[in-house]
Amino acid sequence: MKVTGPWERHRIDEFLEAARIPVRIGCRTPAGDPWIVSLWFAWDGAVHCATGADAALVEFLAHDDHVSFEISTNDPPYKGVRGRGTATVTSDVEKTQLRALFERYLGGTDSDLGRRLLRPEREEVHIRIEPERLHTWDFTGRMPDAPTR
Repeated sequence: MKVTGPWERHRIDEFLEAARIPVRIGCRTPAGDPWIVSLWFAWDGAVHCATGADAALVEFLAHDDHVSFEISTNDPPYKGVRGRGTATVTSDVEKTQLRALFERYLGGTDSDLGRRLLRPEREEVHIRIEPERLHTWDFTGRMPDAPTR
């Protein structure tokens, strides 16, 4: 994996493991049009997401598994990681990845959203993105007066 930008790999891992913001995934539709979707993610050297098996993204990735992605702060000072890689989609009958993402983002599955997405009849998939390239940016030095949250 090629890494460019101001952060070393350990800083990338720290940022992505701590981030509770969505990953934005860019792909191509079968017609060749660009498409972008935001999903919860986990990081272990690869990006892991979950979505319904009937999501348009699943169809698009079956057509072309090359993706771009970005995980970045929404508030100043802006910083983040973008990259490209290859996506693999696998069935997740037990909804293991989705449950792990609920824990990561909401601290558990006890919510209306959790009950709706974890219904037994709902088919779920695990999307794994193997990065080929990562690029980081950090505008903290350019925005010294920006309020931090």
